[in-house]
Amino acid sequence: MDLRFTEEQQLLADSAAKFFEDAYDLPRRRERVASEQGYSEELWSSMAELGWLALRLPEKFGGFGMGAVESALIMEAAGKSLAVEPLFNTGIIGATAITLGADDPLGEELGPQLAAGECRVALAYAEPKSRYALNIVDTTASKNGDSYVLSGAKAVVTHAPSAHKLIVSARTSGDRSEASGVTLFLVDAASDGISMREYPTIDGLRAAEVALDGVRPEAVLGDVDNGVELLRAILDEAHVALSAEAVGAMGYLLDSTVEYAKTRKQFDRPIGTFQVIQHRLVDMYNAVETARGMTYYAAAGLATDDITARTKIALQAKVKASQGSKLVGEDSVQIHGGMGMTDELDIGHYFKRITMIAQTYGDVDYQLKQLARLTRLS
Repeated sequence: MDLRFTEEQQLLADSAAKFFEDAYDLPRRRERVASEQGYSEELWSSMAELGWLALRLPEKFGGFGMGAVESALIMEAAGKSLAVEPLFNTGIIGATAITLGADDPLGEELGPQLAAGECRVALAYAEPKSRYALNIVDTTASKNGDSYVLSGAKAVVTHAPSAHKLIVSARTSGDRSEASGVTLFLVDAASDGISMREYPTIDGLRAAEVALDGVRPEAVLGDVDNGVELLRAILDEAHVALSAEAVGAMGYLLDSTVEYAKTRKQFDRPIGTFQVIQHRLVDMYNAVETARGMTYYAAAGLATDDITARTKIALQAKVKASQGSKLVGEDSVQIHGGMGMTDELDIGHYFKRITMIAQTYGDVDYQLKQLARLTRLS
């Protein structure tokens, strides 16, 4: 597999890096996090104008039909600047769900809205007792005429407070833990029967606990009773995109820590001249580059038609990025000393974000178990 970027991909990477470099620093991030919306509407509109929200949408739905590599390049740049706009939820989760699960009329209606930034999406699949399992679903979808009525609760729905649409998993048949019998629904976030308890997360984003009481969805995504397979395909894309974001954040932590080690002195010498610090910096570099290589290998591999292979490489990328995040985050904080976790220094903010990424849609232990299960089955 040739992992070299094409000229077009490199131009995309360079333009994304320049965009976020010009748009972000810690003071401006603080302002956006503290704002009513939780991010910059101006930057959000600019991302839509640049076509980033349309990258993964097929042309028939108003997109560019590009691959996961292009999305990963954008997400790496976003991670390096610690961006808080809902680029991941809408441009990756929403675009993938529409591409894989929407019929042509629905896709032709929603695709252009998503691409223009007019429709923001949040994924509501996790439940208070489900941990990370996709098949443990207590939310019910009762048949009512030609439609359904949803009732239940969803937990830690990132960017739900600003979302226009929710992608909700609900059980249409079977017991609560069966793999079959789960269906994905597209729900208007302003529907009657939806209530949200909003809160900030430790990494500066917004989330909500979502309660559904007799909610009528707008559409079914994919096939009825086969939502777990669709959700798994969506999360394959999500794992790779989050890995790319983590790589960007880890790269920033590495660069900042190297620069600090060159200037911070102990015993009249820069601490970067101490062998123990040099060893740690080398370990950090190796972790970043290993995670980056695995992420782009997985991004390229998502084009395969082998469903099991897709999921395995996506999980492998997420595991490697999560393991690397732990090493890079902890070492960067320790080398900076006590101030590494203060609010005044950006190191702590990056550490919080990569820690959250490592827990999103499954921590390392959970994903290693999923990899072992898939390996046994293959």
